[in-house]
Amino acid sequence: MSEIDSLRPLAAVLLPALGILTIVASHRRPDIREGFTILTALATFGVVASLVPAALSGTVHVSRLGTFVPGVDLTLHADPLGMIFALLASTLWLVTSFYSIGYMRGLDEHSQTRYFAAFAGSVGAAIGVAFASNLVALYVFYELLTVATYPLVAHDESDEARAAGRKYLTYTFGGGVAVLAGTILVFWTTGTVAFTPGGIADLAAADPVVARAAFALLAGGFGVKAALIPVHSWLPDAMVAPTPVSGLLHAVAVVKSGVFGIARVVLDVFGPETVQQLGVGLPLAAVAAVTIVVSSVIALRQDNLKRRLAYSTISQLSYIVLGLGLLSPAALVGGLLHIPAHAFMKLTLFFCAGAIHVETHTDDISDMAGIGKRMPLTMAAFGVASLGMAGLPLLAGFVSKWYLLIGSIDGGNAIFALVLLTSGLLNIGYFWPIVYQAFFQTPEDSDAKPLVEFPIGGTRLRADGGERPSDADETADDPDVASEGRPDESVEEGIDPEAFVDTAEESDTGVPVDTAGRVEPDIEPSEEESQVEIEARIEGEYAVDRHPSDHLGADSTDDEADRDAREGDDVDEDLAGETHDDHDHHHGGPPAAGWERRGFGEESTWFMLGPITAAAAGAVALGIAPRGMVFLALIERVLFEVTGVVL
Repeated sequence: MSEIDSLRPLAAVLLPALGILTIVASHRRPDIREGFTILTALATFGVVASLVPAALSGTVHVSRLGTFVPGVDLTLHADPLGMIFALLASTLWLVTSFYSIGYMRGLDEHSQTRYFAAFAGSVGAAIGVAFASNLVALYVFYELLTVATYPLVAHDESDEARAAGRKYLTYTFGGGVAVLAGTILVFWTTGTVAFTPGGIADLAAADPVVARAAFALLAGGFGVKAALIPVHSWLPDAMVAPTPVSGLLHAVAVVKSGVFGIARVVLDVFGPETVQQLGVGLPLAAVAAVTIVVSSVIALRQDNLKRRLAYSTISQLSYIVLGLGLLSPAALVGGLLHIPAHAFMKLTLFFCAGAIHVETHTDDISDMAGIGKRMPLTMAAFGVASLGMAGLPLLAGFVSKWYLLIGSIDGGNAIFALVLLTSGLLNIGYFWPIVYQAFFQTPEDSDAKPLVEFPIGGTRLRADGGERPSDADETADDPDVASEGRPDESVEEGIDPEAFVDTAEESDTGVPVDTAGRVEPDIEPSEEESQVEIEARIEGEYAVDRHPSDHLGADSTDDEADRDAREGDDVDEDLAGETHDDHDHHHGGPPAAGWERRGFGEESTWFMLGPITAAAAGAVALGIAPRGMVFLALIERVLFEVTGVVL
């Protein structure tokens, strides 16, 4: 492998930083600001893509930035492993930039300049992680990524968002401390922290106890952002962030930086032979296997769509770690190929969830019966990505999981093959009901049932989102308490609280409640009136009616002053808070008359539908022609340099 001094790796990192300046400078001109966002993403992608041919031929472009500390150079190099992550992040940033415009404008989100600037900084840090040439440089960019993404996690500025942001910082900075400690141990043991294909030779001869401790610290530290159990809980909570953040940063940049760090440790710090010699590969694979199964079971219980996707992400990330822990050539290929495969599929799913939220203000799966009629293209793309996540042929997930299955069997670890097959069935279990009810049910005939009834994962929640009456508060004497820790808030003023319809079950206090744990007024349905219409009368109106899509509704209520305020980012605080609160933590559902039928392309703007289609097409293309998508060719180059094996 030869090296060429070049400024291109540095340019790929600096371009997003320069983009921050142009985005902030144009904060009063949203169209120009977003134009700079697209231009910066396009330029960054172009620079990264220009490095692909050299990486495939075994030539590495290197940007030398001087000595960081004695014996450690701060150097960026575009090697094949780094190119996988950098190419993925830059490609999907470009796609997500268009989507973000439609999403942020569709919801009239506040602080959009801060959002786009933080997004650019996050992608720049992710590319720095990809091109870091040693553990110290990787640690620097790894921590910069945490700092850059915090404003995105806490973007809503609600109490929940701030709490999620604090939790995110606590977990990820804690993981960073472990990474730093492991880096110091490696340097103290070998005198170097430079990435070397096949591993640092001196580690093989080091004290096994020290070497195992260093591996545990590095793998555990990076495992925080990889969301391995038991350090995973920050990820579902971070779903409070805007959906484009959940999509790109939590399906691509942040979580992928964790698994990428583990890949660097296994392949370029210790090397497969040393990992096997130390006996730390199988324990790593075992942790990944537990994470795959447990998080999939928890996903069955989630009614909020983004939280179900979050637990699915936790499971799918561990496929990558599993492949790295198994160490066989096929397993390594499968694990590394699942990095882009999961990214395209999960980004599609998050994009679909965001489009549903913008257009219908619906966040819960139990409210989505028949929504395929209202959003046919969105839900079709969701179905394609769901099939890929389950590992069906001709989709990205099948190719990577096939390699993982072969690698498990070749390595004599058939138990992990069983884990992969079980996970595929669980994927079908928590994705298929969403697709089925979207296209084959209506709000009137939907019958969501709990998929898992025992309390895996915490509070007793049904899969359809209903909160069970409290079992713990057996001493409560207040008859107004209709569910766990909540006073009866659903009985409207003027309705006799003594009269209720016993639609499903009784609470512990003897008060009849429906399946969602709500107290129901005594409203008898007429022959012509559906249960959905009854609930509409009870609630007064639907969120989708109170908050119609901002860019599809014909009757906009925004006055000129509001539009002028949104032109710049210096929006009056009261106005910004009001605009934001209107869309915060509310759940929609089908209108009383049912979902309106719309044709393909009529359900949203193409700022959102275009990226959804592109991401879904990428998932299909990666399943049909993985080598043509470059990623498999880069992975084969990595495998050759690390193990000498040619597939």
